[in-house]
Amino acid sequence: MTDTGLADIEVTTLRGETTTFGALTDGKVALVVNVASRCGLAPQYEQLEALQKQYGDAGFTVVGFPSNQFLQELGSQDAIAEYCSATWGVTFPMTDKVRVNGKNAHPLYQALKQTPDDDGKAGRVTWNFEKFLVHPDGRVRRFRPRTVPDDPAIVSVIEEWTGSAPAA
Repeated sequence: MTDTGLADIEVTTLRGETTTFGALTDGKVALVVNVASRCGLAPQYEQLEALQKQYGDAGFTVVGFPSNQFLQELGSQDAIAEYCSATWGVTFPMTDKVRVNGKNAHPLYQALKQTPDDDGKAGRVTWNFEKFLVHPDGRVRRFRPRTVPDDPAIVSVIEEWTGSAPAA
């Protein structure tokens, strides 16, 4: 299945710049994650950054979408940027805060939520740090929040889709 429509969806970066999802990911395999600084799952930032460093040169990027949908994100873009940089050393692209559920959900999440997880369940984002692995051709794989970013199920798809060899 090919869905080039994802690339055309408008996003705003954490710095307030308007772009598209396709321009932000630059034709790379992207791991889209709704992040929240005050969430108990926030230590996943460390694994997300490790994936960025390991596979970034192989056609992969993480894209963080801060969301206060579950009332655990900091108030301002500056506070989010400072927290992610100072606490976790985040270098991957981040967007402005978005809603992931409901009638005002960001258009990218409206599209991504149609993808079922490996158990066949689509629909609402259940919590912070839900992950969507997006291929530039529109293929999407969905992983729930408690699936850690470096889980073999995620890593194997990154390696398959980027054509990168497993780490030695």
